[in-house]
Amino acid sequence: MSFIRTGFREIGLKIRRQRTRMALRHERRLLQKSEINLGREGTAQAANFPELRNEIVALKKLEQEQKEVALRIARIEEGIKRIEEERQQIARELAAAIAKLEAEKKPLLQQRNQAKNNVDVCERELAGVERRIQESEAADRELLKQLSDLHALNPAPPDLETLSANITARRARLPEERAELVRARMGSSDAVRMAKEKLNTAEAELSAIEKNIARTRSEFEARDRKLNDNIRAQQEAARDARARHQTVEERKNPAYLSIGRHLAAKGVAPPNAPHLLAEAHRRHEAVDQLLQHRAELSTLSSQVDKQELRKFYFSVFSVVILLALTLLVVFQSPRGREWLPQETDTILSINADQFQRANLAKRWQKDEPNFWPGLIGVAASVPGLNLSRDITRITRALTTNETGATREFNLVEARRGLPKVISAIGDDSTFQKRSISGLPVWERQFSSANATTDKPTFAVARVGPATLAVGAPDEVDELVLVRLGIKPDLKITGQLFDRFQALDRDSALRIISRNPPDLSRVFHPIFTSELLNASQLLGLAVNLQNPVKARVLIKVNSPKNAADLARNLHDHPQQWLRFPDSQLLLYSQPPEVQRQGSSNVELRFAVPENSARLLLGRLAKTDTPEAVTAY
Repeated sequence: MSFIRTGFREIGLKIRRQRTRMALRHERRLLQKSEINLGREGTAQAANFPELRNEIVALKKLEQEQKEVALRIARIEEGIKRIEEERQQIARELAAAIAKLEAEKKPLLQQRNQAKNNVDVCERELAGVERRIQESEAADRELLKQLSDLHALNPAPPDLETLSANITARRARLPEERAELVRARMGSSDAVRMAKEKLNTAEAELSAIEKNIARTRSEFEARDRKLNDNIRAQQEAARDARARHQTVEERKNPAYLSIGRHLAAKGVAPPNAPHLLAEAHRRHEAVDQLLQHRAELSTLSSQVDKQELRKFYFSVFSVVILLALTLLVVFQSPRGREWLPQETDTILSINADQFQRANLAKRWQKDEPNFWPGLIGVAASVPGLNLSRDITRITRALTTNETGATREFNLVEARRGLPKVISAIGDDSTFQKRSISGLPVWERQFSSANATTDKPTFAVARVGPATLAVGAPDEVDELVLVRLGIKPDLKITGQLFDRFQALDRDSALRIISRNPPDLSRVFHPIFTSELLNASQLLGLAVNLQNPVKARVLIKVNSPKNAADLARNLHDHPQQWLRFPDSQLLLYSQPPEVQRQGSSNVELRFAVPENSARLLLGRLAKTDTPEAVTAY
């Protein structure tokens, strides 16, 4: 195993060389910076060395260019300052002009408001006169009607003449009053017309002054925009000039670097900054030390046995490949299944957590004590297992053979591990232990007075970290063989099964069957025969909220049949979604019908409480004919 030590030693050397290279790059940058600073401060001393004449000439040319750029920047900034002053002057002129026009606008606005008030008063007076004229005409018509009604009386009243004279006298006064009202209406009309003429004149003058204000403001704003554009152009030119100045300053660095290196080699320090020479020498020593250290590390690496190093690299590469293959197998492995026999036709999955949290289920369990044991089946017979506290899910799988006999397979998934349950079963004297391919199975035997031998009727086997197979011994043995891979398991595939497993796993109850007509034989009927016969695969998920919600997934054998079924469910839900032998419907509101793909139909609806109770009672086989009629 010496090649492993060699490999790790070489890896350590590589890491140290990399750290040395990083430190060397950093020190070289600091050395270059210190030499540039030394050259910048020691330019006057560089004139004493003829070999630096070219650098000094280049620096003078660049400094002259920088002076020109600096002069251009100063001119641009001066121009920007003048433009800003002009913009401020324009703003002051605009404020003065607007204030003057607003002062002229104020009396005109008051005149317009006064004219509008006069028009309103005149129009109200004219409306009052018109109303009085209409009232006079209405009074004349009313008096004429009274006179006609009076003469039409039979027999005539004794004071007919007196009453007729009074009505005639009142009618005679009306024309004179109406004439006065007509003259008043003419006067009011003239007053309204004159008031409107004054209002129109005032509004025209006010509109003219407002247009003058808008024109003045737009003229000043146009001038301000022009100056603003000029400022932006000047600022852009200033930015370009500053960038050019910085570029020229950076072009001086090579000359400063050459001067600084020469001064450092000669040991010449500028009088005003002697510490720069010491800094350059210190950085140069640090760079030399790092170069020496890198050379030493390279020498140590060259002495490593290459054959052992190749062995180490090959081992590491092999481990990485093996780890990658392992992760690939883990992530590509199929998701956890229920580990049920391949011939399973119907699956009933009960989420115990949802049942324990649902208030409806708790109330139903109190009303009917046999409801919960009938629903979970033989899972209630497992010793040492508290169904209300320790169980998270119960799965019941049923299959029907050619003769019509039904076999049931039960899986119980606990919330935590099963050591206490296994210990309780092992301590129970009624259980006997045996094994199938190394996997233990416990059988309970019951004595019979009419039999000479004890026949096992209940068995338990652990088929997962927190999963038990329970039920009849033959069915438990088959579940063990399926879990060990000796018999094929049920691989739930296909669009409808996938959506059922993925989307409804948190439902309180799920049931799915790939032979829907068998549902009426293994449970008390919950669907009509028309729906069962039309379905090729049927799934139901129920959530025990308030209200109870259900989801039905149906698969048929052709797209045409799917379209017909969806139409019938939409148009006649009361015929298809009802309990057999009962007047109750599965839904409280018409269901939402959706087509999923070419041959799948999905239903969503709310379930009435009585219907949900009857549904669970029929799955648990605890409903009675009297109870059905009572619902």
